[in-house]
Amino acid sequence: MNVGLFFGSFNPVHIGHMALANYFVEFTNIDQLWFIVSPHNPLKNKKSLISDQLRLEMVELAIDHDERFTASDIEFRMPKPSYTIDTLTYLSEKHPKNNFILLMGADGLNSFHKWKNNDQIIRQYHRYIYPRRLSNTEEVLRHENITLLDNAPQIEISSSFIRKAIKENKDIRYFLPVKVSEFIERLNLYK
Repeated sequence: MNVGLFFGSFNPVHIGHMALANYFVEFTNIDQLWFIVSPHNPLKNKKSLISDQLRLEMVELAIDHDERFTASDIEFRMPKPSYTIDTLTYLSEKHPKNNFILLMGADGLNSFHKWKNNDQIIRQYHRYIYPRRLSNTEEVLRHENITLLDNAPQIEISSSFIRKAIKENKDIRYFLPVKVSEFIERLNLYK
């Protein structure tokens, strides 16, 4: 089975994440997509990150029993900070029959050389790269063991935009899956 791994803090998960996830399972050879909720990306600021469990709950609400998707807390039980190669290695050992494919935005390639054991990732795992605003296609294609999905939707919504809008009391309900919006409102998150 081809399993796409969509890593992220999902702080919060929004319609852009969900549209991409839907694209991956409907328009590529991916059979199932796992949202890997990351406790803390070592290359990002942790200051605005809400609890791991709340972010996992939001992903579970967003996927709403869709059997094509799985919300994974695997990195919650791994050493911190979490490194993609460690998670890939663990999942490959635990699920040897699955072919894991790393899903990345083209902007992530800019810092890929800083990733732990990036050469091992390149050798052992195929990467599906979705375009991001201002990404250079020629530069993307210089990377090895990738497939550029240039037809993937480009929805320029970021979790940081969502958090800022909530803090400013903006009505952003249509930027989020309905159940996630209700959850954030009910728990008064990101205020």
